[in-house]
Amino acid sequence: MLTIHYGDMDGVVYNTSVYFNNVYSPEWFEDPFAQKVIKAVDRGVVLGPNAIETKILGVIPPEKLSSGTKTLLLMHFMPERVYNASNCGDNCARWILAIGKAQDITINLYHLMNFGNRRFTIHVANTSETVHTMDELVLVAGKCLREAAQ
Repeated sequence: MLTIHYGDMDGVVYNTSVYFNNVYSPEWFEDPFAQKVIKAVDRGVVLGPNAIETKILGVIPPEKLSSGTKTLLLMHFMPERVYNASNCGDNCARWILAIGKAQDITINLYHLMNFGNRRFTIHVANTSETVHTMDELVLVAGKCLREAAQ
């Protein structure tokens, strides 16, 4: 299940890009889910463990992937850690939901991410509430973010 904690929290990996650069494994890029994420978010095609072809940047190493893609790959391969998902754009939301369906993950957010119009299951750690729609999430997240800002 996907759990979100809004605002400051101990033990969060905040700089996911630097963390990724120091912990990723070349084998990650053989994984079909990782390849789908890279294609969808960065519009890249994995050529090998150290080469991703993109239309805009050409062939790049994994260290040049977007911070959103890096954060998603960390969530997928190292779900035991809590990551700052505010490094991700809304284009990562559907992938966060997919990871949260496959395994338990907790993310940290400082903004309201748009998880779309479909039903989902998200547990909000701050209030111990479980929400299933964006309408429900907006109410709970707004309250949590207001409290975190005070």
